[in-house]
Amino acid sequence: MFEGTYALSLDLKGRMTIPTKLRANFADDGGETGRVVITRHPDGCLMVFTKPDWVVKREALARLPQSARAFVRIFVGSAQEVELDGSGRVLIPPDLRKIANLEKDVELVGMLTYYEIWDATARATNEDKAIAEGMPEALQNFSF
Repeated sequence: MFEGTYALSLDLKGRMTIPTKLRANFADDGGETGRVVITRHPDGCLMVFTKPDWVVKREALARLPQSARAFVRIFVGSAQEVELDGSGRVLIPPDLRKIANLEKDVELVGMLTYYEIWDATARATNEDKAIAEGMPEALQNFSF
């Protein structure tokens, strides 16, 4: 399960360094740091899946009805497979950086089965808006 928020920076080439303690989350079955799939999220951020998790998600998307095609197109049409380099950096493709308005200060946010990459300011604005709107009905009976 992926959790936590990590303040990171993109370098001039658009690479983001995955924190050392998280790199094992992106390892393949042999323990080697592997490939990830980055795609867009309708909230304005990017999603990062391990390659095996993306395969499962892609198969689920393929089973959705025709009425979901526009969003399947957003998710699958934007998906790009990238490799973590030997330094634990991942190059965020330029078109995806543009979609999510990623320039320098970013945040990697754990979302249980994937990570989100947010522009730091956009994430703060998004969370402030969610808090102002109040607890959604789906969480009314949730308790810690």
